[in-house]
Amino acid sequence: MTCIYAIGLLLAGACGAPLFVVMGGLALIFFQSISIDPSAVIIEMYRLASAPMLVAIPLFTFAGYMLAESKSPERLVNLNRALFSWMPGGTAIVAFIACAFFTAFTGASGVTIIALGGLLYPMLLKEQYSEKFTLGLLTTSGSLGLLFPPSLPLILYALVAQVNVDQLFLAALLPGYLLILLLSFFSMAAGGRARVMREPFSLENVQKAVREAIWILPLPVLVLGGIYGGIFTASEAAAVAVGYVLCVELVVYRDLKFFRDVPKIATESMVLVGSILLILGCALGLTNYLVDEQVPMKILEFMRQYISSKYTFLMVLNIFLLVVGCLMDIFSATIVVVPLIVPIAKEFGVDPLHLGVIFLMNLEIGYSTPPVGLNLFIASSRFKKKIPELYRASMPFLGVLLLALVIITYVPALSLFLVKLAGFQ
Repeated sequence: MTCIYAIGLLLAGACGAPLFVVMGGLALIFFQSISIDPSAVIIEMYRLASAPMLVAIPLFTFAGYMLAESKSPERLVNLNRALFSWMPGGTAIVAFIACAFFTAFTGASGVTIIALGGLLYPMLLKEQYSEKFTLGLLTTSGSLGLLFPPSLPLILYALVAQVNVDQLFLAALLPGYLLILLLSFFSMAAGGRARVMREPFSLENVQKAVREAIWILPLPVLVLGGIYGGIFTASEAAAVAVGYVLCVELVVYRDLKFFRDVPKIATESMVLVGSILLILGCALGLTNYLVDEQVPMKILEFMRQYISSKYTFLMVLNIFLLVVGCLMDIFSATIVVVPLIVPIAKEFGVDPLHLGVIFLMNLEIGYSTPPVGLNLFIASSRFKKKIPELYRASMPFLGVLLLALVIITYVPALSLFLVKLAGFQ
């Protein structure tokens, strides 16, 4: 009977039932089948609600949504154009940096594509980038900031894997910069071949752009400097970020009106946060069942029969995570998959922080991977293009992302250097 109920729930999920219903239902059924009180699921929700780091998720998301709804994207783009448009591929680099900044603060790839797509798409076309290159760039760049603090997936991974979020922020920095660097080199080569338009460097333009964006630029320094300077925790940094963005957007720039815009933005951002927390609470109950039944250990024993090398394990892990990234959104995948792979990775000697960077990099690629990468559908809707056209446009950029994934996977020092330098290990 347990199998029948479980299959019924999985079929309901395939037909569109909410993910939290499927996970919560499976947890209740499985706990009941081994004679454990189903209140174990509710206890997990209570434990989640009492986690001190949890408050950082809604606060950082709210701050990011406010930035995306204001004119700050335009200010940041103008500043980066003034700094980089003299280079071949300079405007493409502008797009990478702008997208990374806003995805890091919103934690949502789709928000970045929607908020910046209308600004960057005509700009790139005007400067003689091909439409195929432009579509591929904007589709894959939507998730580019997921490795940069205070990205919501970074916080969620730390919460689920039970690692220190400050250390994970540090571990993800250099891999994130590597990603932008490789994409920039690729775009510079493409821009040079296409002979795209370039603007001469002008100190006057830089000064003007800096004056316009001067109030946005301190935000990452304020957040990260406060955390690593020991002034406040990640959750307190999130509250500081919200207060700072509110002051800047309501009082200094006056892009937003308190009674007109803030309630709407709060509602939109909290819908995203609420869906994540609901899934997380139900999934933790299911995860507890899997751990109690030693499912990760059984998977490990199975893998040991065929895999003895750490490097082979990492290759298999990447293939598995790329498939997961194509089929699940990053939040659901984090909640469901991370508890299963963390103990297995430890057995193969993979540092949990390094594993977190590998995991998030795979899911970042999965956003733009055919056939069902989420960015492909969002970009199709935003730019009014057919999905197969976006498949072809994204392929060269996916090649660069996969190269970065290989480097990040097999050079763990890239993820752990700053952590060790800061004295955490």
